[in-house]
Amino acid sequence: MFTRDGVSAFKKDLENTLRLCAALGDPHKRIASIHVAGTNGKGSTSHMLAAILQQAGYKTGLYTSPHLLDFRERIRINGEMIPEEAVVAFVKQNRTLIESVQPSFFEVTAVMAFDHFACEQVDIAVVETGLGGRLDSTNVITPILSIITNIGYDHMYLLGDTRPDIAAEKAGIIKPGVPVVIGERQPEVERVFQRKAAESASKLVFASDEWHVRQAGLDTDYLHLSVMGPSNEQGYELALDLKGGYQRKNLPGVLSAVCELRAQGYPITDSDVESALRNVQQATGLMGRWQTLERDPVLVVCDTGHNEDGWREILANIATTPHRQLHIVLGVMQDKELGTMLPLLPPEAHYYFCQVNMSRSLAASVLKEKAAAYQLNGDDYATVGEALAAAKNRATPEDLVFVGGSTFVVADLLALSRPTSQRRA
Repeated sequence: MFTRDGVSAFKKDLENTLRLCAALGDPHKRIASIHVAGTNGKGSTSHMLAAILQQAGYKTGLYTSPHLLDFRERIRINGEMIPEEAVVAFVKQNRTLIESVQPSFFEVTAVMAFDHFACEQVDIAVVETGLGGRLDSTNVITPILSIITNIGYDHMYLLGDTRPDIAAEKAGIIKPGVPVVIGERQPEVERVFQRKAAESASKLVFASDEWHVRQAGLDTDYLHLSVMGPSNEQGYELALDLKGGYQRKNLPGVLSAVCELRAQGYPITDSDVESALRNVQQATGLMGRWQTLERDPVLVVCDTGHNEDGWREILANIATTPHRQLHIVLGVMQDKELGTMLPLLPPEAHYYFCQVNMSRSLAASVLKEKAAAYQLNGDDYATVGEALAAAKNRATPEDLVFVGGSTFVVADLLALSRPTSQRRA
């Protein structure tokens, strides 16, 4: 299981996924799908698109990873998680097949999603890659549209040491004749996508060329964005319930995807887009994207961003959030590139180093030692809960407590905020 074991659980081909699908009647071929890859923003992009399609009246499947609180978050239809009994039934019915193929956790989960969507006859499914693109288990699908949000440095030990190498892996989701939307034009990698699209005879759009988005305001409930598009000389305003400022980079890809879907015969109105973007979290269950957990007695915010580019956006959000003193509860996995992340973090913040209960987690004491080399000082704690309690105890009402560094740190944090009756062992 990659979540637990890391690189040793990564499968470098699609053979197992194809064998599972073939045994189940190729459910991935019985659904219309949109495939989403990218270093950052693919989760937000997938959820925004799913919300828009739901609002437009389509029965919409959504496959994402990882989950934060419940495995079933990964597989949703119109925002509703796959029922527990459906998960149990899939495993029971296919136990012999699974034991024969010996797939990874992610391979089984992807096929479970395809099967669930096909059995429930969704109109369309938004499918997020787990890692990379070319060899990702989801890459057995032939979608009606491919989306690649951006390219940054993450999982370099698997995807390559340079942005062009990483882009080539992500570009592997581009299929012959299938249109592709690239969320952000990046000069260092744009030719990778242009070459792949030309080889595949795929229409290519750089969304950042078509849409110009700026932040117009932020309040308790919404991020307000001003949008100028190819046919909107005067522009228009959108409000997002996803309040991280980095959504201004994700939005162009979403809007270009909507335009392509309309061209393919999917009626989606501007009103559908506007209503859906105001209600993404409730419509899809998205969590952990600049999410406010507490306001009283102190503001507590979390975010799952965990690589260099993700941290740059987080720090930009922190800079625009009024506060007197910053407190950062920080935990990371052992495979993170600390040499690119730690230099970005502000030395004037108070740090509370922590770890989650899995073998991939970097020990809090080791993180504290490595952070000290960058003048990032604080104490180490055995759990996220202990670190958060210490931060809240030290903070004043005028301060900001931020929790992040890893998806799994945020997962532990969200589990703490759940009612006791809803927590799982």
